[in-house]
Amino acid sequence: MKAVRFRRYGGPEVLEITDVPRPRPGDGQVLIEVVTAALNPGEIGIREGLFATMWPATFPEGQGNDFSGVVAEVGAGVTGLVAGQPVIGFAPRAAQAEFVAAGVSTVAVLPSGIGWDAAATIAGVGATAWASVEAVAPRPGETVVVSAAAGGVGSYAAQLAALHGARVIGTASEGNHEFLASLGIVPVRYGPGLEARLRQAAPEGVHALIDTFGAGNVDAAIALGVSPSRINTIADGRAVHRYGVHHQAQEQADDPRIWSRLAGLIAEGRLTVPITRAYPLHEVRQAYRDLGTRHVRGKRVLHVAPASRRQRLGETVS
Repeated sequence: MKAVRFRRYGGPEVLEITDVPRPRPGDGQVLIEVVTAALNPGEIGIREGLFATMWPATFPEGQGNDFSGVVAEVGAGVTGLVAGQPVIGFAPRAAQAEFVAAGVSTVAVLPSGIGWDAAATIAGVGATAWASVEAVAPRPGETVVVSAAAGGVGSYAAQLAALHGARVIGTASEGNHEFLASLGIVPVRYGPGLEARLRQAAPEGVHALIDTFGAGNVDAAIALGVSPSRINTIADGRAVHRYGVHHQAQEQADDPRIWSRLAGLIAEGRLTVPITRAYPLHEVRQAYRDLGTRHVRGKRVLHVAPASRRQRLGETVS
């Protein structure tokens, strides 16, 4: 099978598409034919060696975590899953491959009517957003600020907070304001002077912050009087230590039951997942160059399955 690999730390140029043995499902595992794999900023840091102490690579190293696909084979002892079922899952450093073997506790069955590309983002940024929102516990009528609200985690988190009944303010560049407004989010320009703009947008006060970008967003929320217990950041470790704010992310929602709930919201049209661009597998280097700019609306994904296979499967799960 084809799989993305890198043999040394470095930039996108170290990424290769190589032929590797197709895995076999072990006891309690299923073999999944991957249709789409998500692209996540954290994967850049792993490939560049920034997290080598915490998550060292074993070369040649695989890449990618969250995916959508179809069960191809079922291992011994597996019940409730059969060949041909559409699923999503989380397979650390293995998802950007034509096939992945995964334990049944790391996959969830997909409902009909959801696109493969949107589905591939659920177990990563979808779960991260879910955990972030749960950490700040929005209540009906409260005002919640989400930083970088047009991004992958941010767009999920802003909509989930709104589903809790909160009034959501989303920080973003002006080019994304119309998009946020279409989701029912109040857009505010990010950058210097943010605290003053938030005071103007929320004269009654801000109750909670979900920070997906760092760059002083937690400092601004503290200055606005937001309690550290109502702040969650996935991007500002300094603020976690300085203020004692929450740092809940994908690991705290690494649960197929949560993924299924998110998939249901998408299938019902209550949650929108914007896909900025989908790249064919052979353009994986360019995909990460684009992702590295951090200027993105929604998600970028990688089409792992060949075009002929995707055509037979269709654009949405049936």
